[in-house]
Amino acid sequence: MSDVTVFTCELRQRSGTGGSRAVRRDGWVPAILYGGDQEPANIKLRYNEVLKAYNTGKLISVLSKISVDGKEQSVIGRDIQVDPVKDLPLHVDLMRVSEKTRLNVDVPMSFLNEEASPGLKRGGVLNVVRHTVEVIAPATRIPESLEADLTGLDIGDAVHISSVNLPDGVEPTITDRDFTIATIAAPSVVRSAGSEDSDAEAAEEGSDESEEGDNE
Repeated sequence: MSDVTVFTCELRQRSGTGGSRAVRRDGWVPAILYGGDQEPANIKLRYNEVLKAYNTGKLISVLSKISVDGKEQSVIGRDIQVDPVKDLPLHVDLMRVSEKTRLNVDVPMSFLNEEASPGLKRGGVLNVVRHTVEVIAPATRIPESLEADLTGLDIGDAVHISSVNLPDGVEPTITDRDFTIATIAAPSVVRSAGSEDSDAEAAEEGSDESEEGDNE
């Protein structure tokens, strides 16, 4: 797991639309902090820190910390509101977490050893069915990605969740079936050629029928 982002945090004295606007004018992002058997708290985070985390994918469903008066609290970003035009952070929801907290999160898939896949070597295409997989994971040990090994896979083969090595304490939310993550599909050139052959055969058959009709 990469280094944990630490956000500078202060309590907000004013809530509501007017208070949020004032916070933004001063270079902060309004936020709500909840969970952990404590009352929700209105807080504010440094805008430049939030923007950097947002742009690098280290804000939502990623373990981070907030620092208040020198004390740190582990948190997970659960939601973010952004400007619909500028795509800039407007408000963040943070959840207090501990080692005992377990969360449902979407984790991106990573595919390894493409060069060791006979199917890809022969021109096959990696058809990704699920770019992310929803899992239940300890809040303090959310994996950055799940890895699938493509070694030995040929055209027509598939990667199922059962072949993905999940970290300790991490399990998929779907447990009633061995769902597909990706497949090795036939190259489009082959499919296209097959389609052209079929069209040619159909044309020839049509031509033969036409000739037979003329002979009659």
